[in-house]
Amino acid sequence: MSTSITVPEDRTIAFLGPRGTFSHQAAQNFYGNCHGEDVFEAVEKGEATYGIIPFENSIFGVVVETLDRFIKTTVKIQAETYLTVHQCLLSNSPLDKIKRVYSHPQGLGQTQKWLTANLPHADLISVNSTGDAAQQAALEMGAAAVCSDMCAELYSLKVVAHTIEDDIANTTRFLLIGTCGSQSTKSDHTLLQFTVDHQQPGALCDGLTIFKDLGLNLFKIDSRPSGLHPWHYVFFIECSGHHQDLSVQNAVDHLKRHCSDVMVLGSFPNQCTVNTVHS
Repeated sequence: MSTSITVPEDRTIAFLGPRGTFSHQAAQNFYGNCHGEDVFEAVEKGEATYGIIPFENSIFGVVVETLDRFIKTTVKIQAETYLTVHQCLLSNSPLDKIKRVYSHPQGLGQTQKWLTANLPHADLISVNSTGDAAQQAALEMGAAAVCSDMCAELYSLKVVAHTIEDDIANTTRFLLIGTCGSQSTKSDHTLLQFTVDHQQPGALCDGLTIFKDLGLNLFKIDSRPSGLHPWHYVFFIECSGHHQDLSVQNAVDHLKRHCSDVMVLGSFPNQCTVNTVHS
């Protein structure tokens, strides 16, 4: 489920819904008021001008669902934003009566120490979003949700516990996607995806050495199953620079000589400011 925000000049921004998710709050950071649907699909079909998607978390790592969607989409990354998020436990039951806890896998992963210590016998149930978790918890006695405190008012739940994340600096990185690319700011990052011949020793290394040779920093590398056949992977790398920069263009050309299915997913200004959301 995605939701959309109406912004100036009849533009809209879609986010992972329903209302109250951290994607909702990240979307508000960009444009203000909002609402939701399938984010990638909404942007691809022109139902939303932009979409806001969770990309990675400082505790629980990359959001694999986002990487999987990048493999099959034509949208481009335009910007990023960071939110320091504080998870809450919401329920209409007291702590000692809670038997089930709903959340997005990221929400459960970011709070696993607290849940183990305080609800060791509760069933942990993954759902599509923290907003969905709150909706479900509101329907059941003995159920709770790990989500933002915004959901308490939205879904008539009580805050049983505040700030239950395993690290007080818990931060999630979000990406803004659209159908067009962004212009260079001279302080950018670029995300690329590609595959390699897994039978060729050193194929991945051969493709990546050019980044060092051209003075381009590599910030992260991830992989996901391609879906083409078992044990075949798509790699994602994030490097310094903008895809319009000559050095990045040369790196991409080199990558194409050693790798397959090379795609530039987008370039975006590097954001150093961390915004805090009490949720």
